[in-house]
Amino acid sequence: MKFNFDEIVDRSQNYAAKFQEAELHYGTNDVIPLWIADMDFRTAPCIVDAIKARADQGIFGYTWRTPKYFEAVAGWQEKRNGWQPDVEKMAFAPGVVPSMRMVLTMFTQPGDKILIQQPVYHPFSDVVLNTGRELVVSPLKRDDAGYYTVDFADFEEKARGCRFFILCNPHNPVGRVWTPEELRTMGEICLRHGVEIISDEIHSDLMLDGHKHTCMASVSPEIAAVTTTCIAPSKTFNLAGLQSSTIVFNSGERKDAYVAELKRMDIARNNCFSLVATMEAYTHGEEWLEELLVYLSENMRFIRSFCAERLPELKPNTPEATYLCWIDARALGMDDETLKTFCVEKAGVALGYGPDFGVGGSGFLRLNAACPRATLEKALTQLERAVHSR
Repeated sequence: MKFNFDEIVDRSQNYAAKFQEAELHYGTNDVIPLWIADMDFRTAPCIVDAIKARADQGIFGYTWRTPKYFEAVAGWQEKRNGWQPDVEKMAFAPGVVPSMRMVLTMFTQPGDKILIQQPVYHPFSDVVLNTGRELVVSPLKRDDAGYYTVDFADFEEKARGCRFFILCNPHNPVGRVWTPEELRTMGEICLRHGVEIISDEIHSDLMLDGHKHTCMASVSPEIAAVTTTCIAPSKTFNLAGLQSSTIVFNSGERKDAYVAELKRMDIARNNCFSLVATMEAYTHGEEWLEELLVYLSENMRFIRSFCAERLPELKPNTPEATYLCWIDARALGMDDETLKTFCVEKAGVALGYGPDFGVGGSGFLRLNAACPRATLEKALTQLERAVHSR
């Protein structure tokens, strides 16, 4: 490979949240941190070079967003996903979760019902409840092989009376790449019941083993007309610390109202580094991404092979996208708090805590596989040793 994803990068001294904040969540920083969803790989060299060149200018004043910025976002979407978003309906966001919160606060009222599908990334429920909206949950269905699907009958029943549906596409943590048919069915249910859609597509570039992402707004013109899409280079290129996302609205009026609110809060500008990093990622980062996807797919196979041969008590899924592995740990026979404590104190590994993801999360763990294979092997070996020494 041209890029070295096996390199061990010491992040313990670069103010990485996954290291420094582990004590807040797990009571110690002395763990292998596989909980927060960012990568332990250096980003694409072309992005580093672009940031260095910008830093060498030595002036870090207010930054003007060139039209090339959103043109790069749109060009990437067209090339990778076959979707042609309208640059005139794009707006900057400091992050996907803040943009979802703003959409809810601006275009719904307190008490409005908001539909989500659990288990799912926990800020989905947070943004609903923290804005005084009513949370409605349609649980995903899981078969005996660990494969998740939409319970469409329940989804339609729950959609009645809802104002928005927040879709995770592809899904975190279960790793599903929703098919065009699944998206169309969800979208048409929303249309029937007057429900608008927020589609979180932040993981949409992280397709594993040849899977193909479908943007919800590309399914049909009718569904596009009720869909607001959230995208970002942060997961794809490990740029979360630069805080740059894009929100694609379904109308110019919505976009203008949102931008006006950003200006009122004085957060409408990119910082100088996120501007050049985003443009560079979307114009020259594809070669690095393609190699990353191969490495991530191999990491997922390594996890499944390791558990099958040496740690059968843990049953990892086969994610179609993301770098997150959803592991069924129920065979260990522990309640959730005991399981969390066991992983930290006995194995020295910090993993995502299943109940945080809501209904269907009990007994499960989320493992971030975006790390060098040596780190992954060390973490799994420590888990193996802890399980077999009980």
